[in-house]
Amino acid sequence: MITYKKQGSGPALLLIHGFCESKEMWETFSNELSTSHTVYCPDLPGFGESSLNGTHISLEETALFLQEWMAEKEIQNPTVIGHSLGGYVTLALAELMGSGLKAIGLFHSTAFADDEEKKSTRNKTISFIQKHGVDKFVEAFIPPLFSEQHRGKHVAQIEALTQLGKRSTKNGLVAFTAAMRDRKDRFDLWKTFPGPKLMIAGELDGAVKIESSRLHQPFASHYHELLGTGHMGMFEEKEKTLRMIREFLEDIS
Repeated sequence: MITYKKQGSGPALLLIHGFCESKEMWETFSNELSTSHTVYCPDLPGFGESSLNGTHISLEETALFLQEWMAEKEIQNPTVIGHSLGGYVTLALAELMGSGLKAIGLFHSTAFADDEEKKSTRNKTISFIQKHGVDKFVEAFIPPLFSEQHRGKHVAQIEALTQLGKRSTKNGLVAFTAAMRDRKDRFDLWKTFPGPKLMIAGELDGAVKIESSRLHQPFASHYHELLGTGHMGMFEEKEKTLRMIREFLEDIS
């Protein structure tokens, strides 16, 4: 079962959280954007309050879960924006639904598959989680998502995200780490998706290199780089990124 938060009225907007995150990360954005849109923030299976049955899941299965959930909730022609893992899910959903989505956005994410170095890192992540458990992994994982220069300003936010991340299930962390490792390249989909496309990238993002993000720019209707920013632009540059998303939504309305 997918748990979610719904807020506001107007065209449907789906905000999909990233790895080790949950729907609560979007609270500020949902509050602001719900003045013009019906904002849905789901918990992916194994994160937040959503359960994951079994020990395996693929991005394609996740997209299918979301498609079925949207049909059940009568969510039609949504704009879907995903952070990190949420961006991978957004692309899988775009592949599944095509023009059934109004527009898509990648927020510190990429359409490229993992390279061999990244796959090796994913395998080490799985081993660490299996050996040390959820709490130790989350405590090590969250702070470096912020650029070094911003960590001191966001100590309270990092702690809050760490506590939310600890609600993730061990099965969910392992299953989605493998799903990210094994995901297919969807750069051609990014190029050919018929609707508007947003990309927000961080200059100092350690998870999604800026050089990779720049290759997406020619095919994006809206492309933004955040200088001096890591993987968490919605916190590191809250006002800027909120404005970027608002302008994107206004342009496609």
